[in-house]
Amino acid sequence: MVDLRNYIVVTTAYWGFTLTDGALRMLVLLHFHTLGYTPLELAFLFLLYEFFGVVTNLLAGWIGSRFGLKLTLYCGLGLQVFALSMLSMLDPAWEKVLAVAFVVAAQGLSGIAKDLTKMSSKSAIKLVVPDDAHSALFKWVALLTGSKNALKGVGFFMGAALLAGLGFVHALWAMAAGLVIILAASVALLPSDMGKAKAKVKFTTILSKTRAINLLSAARFFLFGARDVWFVVGVPIFLHEFIGWGFMQVGTFMACWVIGYGGVQALAPKVIRRSVDGRSSETRAAQWWAFVLAALPIAIAGLVEINVAPAAVVVIGLALFGVVFAINSSVHSYLILSFSDSDKVALNVGFYYMANAGGRLVGCLLSGLSYQLWGLTGCLATASAMVLAAGVITIVLAGEQQGEAAAKA
Repeated sequence: MVDLRNYIVVTTAYWGFTLTDGALRMLVLLHFHTLGYTPLELAFLFLLYEFFGVVTNLLAGWIGSRFGLKLTLYCGLGLQVFALSMLSMLDPAWEKVLAVAFVVAAQGLSGIAKDLTKMSSKSAIKLVVPDDAHSALFKWVALLTGSKNALKGVGFFMGAALLAGLGFVHALWAMAAGLVIILAASVALLPSDMGKAKAKVKFTTILSKTRAINLLSAARFFLFGARDVWFVVGVPIFLHEFIGWGFMQVGTFMACWVIGYGGVQALAPKVIRRSVDGRSSETRAAQWWAFVLAALPIAIAGLVEINVAPAAVVVIGLALFGVVFAINSSVHSYLILSFSDSDKVALNVGFYYMANAGGRLVGCLLSGLSYQLWGLTGCLATASAMVLAAGVITIVLAGEQQGEAAAKA
C-alpha cells in the first residue's frame, strides 16, 4: 500500500522548490542578458550551479542513507532560501568581474540546494511504494517527475512575469518567503527516520555500484547533457536576438516546453510496454527512444540552416524533441529505482543524479560555447551527438538485462 501522506508532503515540498528553481533560472538569464552579457558569459553564471550538483549528489546519497532523507530535504529548502536572499544583495554598480563571481557563488549554493532536494524527493518515492509493486513504482515516479518538470515550466513563466512585474530584487524576496512556509510545513509533517539505512553505511560505498547502475548513470549523463546544450543558452537567446521575441514570449515558450515535457513524463507508463521483471522491456525502450531522439536536433538544424521558417521549425521541432525526451527521461527515472534496493536507494539515486548533474554541467558549458562559435546549429548538432552516445550505452544495458531475464527463465 502506497504511503500517500508522506508522498504528498515530499511532493509538495519538491513542487515548491521547483517553482523557485525554474523562476530563478529565467530571472538570471534574462536579467543578465539585458545587461549585455555574451552567451558564454551567461553559461558561466550557471556553471557552479551544475558543478555543485555533481558533488552534492555524490555526497548527499551517503548523508541521506546515514542520517535520513528528512535532513537532506530540509537542508535543500533552507539553502535555497539563503541563495535567493544572497542574490537579492547584488549591487548593479559592481564591476562585471565581481558581479559575475557573486552570482556564480549564489548559483552554486542554489545548485547544492536543488540536488539535495531532488535526491531526497526521488529517493523517498522508493520508500513509500512496496518493493514488488513495479507498475505502481513506475506510475508514482512518473507522476512526481512529470509534475515537477511541469511546475519548473510554470517557474520559467513565473520568473519572467516576476522580473517584469516586481523587478529582480523583489521577485527574489517573494520566492524566498514562499519557501520558508514550505520548509516549516515539511518539518512539522515528515517522520524523522525516513530513508535512514538500517545498517551503518560506509563512506566508501558512494562509488561502489552495480554495472547496471553505472551504465544507466552514463546514459543519463549524455541524455541530459544533450538537452542543456540547446536549452540553457542557445534557444532562449536565438528566440530573443534573431526571432525578435520579447522576454515574456521567450519565458512563455520555455515554460510551455517544460510543462508539456512534464505532462508527457507523467503519461510515459501508458506508452512503455511493461515487463514482468520491471526491467527488460523498459531498458529496451530507453534504447530505442534514444535513437529516435537523436534524429530530431539534426533535422531541426538542417531546416534552420536552409532558412525554412526558423521560428516555426524551432518551436515545433523542439516540441517533438520534448515529447521523445520526456519518455526517455521517465524510463530512466523509473529504472534507477527498479535497480536499487530500498536500503541503498539514496546512495544509488545520489550517484545517478551525480551523473545527471555532470551531463548538465558539460551541456551548460557547451551551450554557451557552441552558440558563440556556431550558433543554434552548433548547439543542436552537439545535442544529437550526445543523445547518440546515450543510445549506444543503453544498447549494452538492454543486452545485459535480456541476458539476466533469460538466465532466470
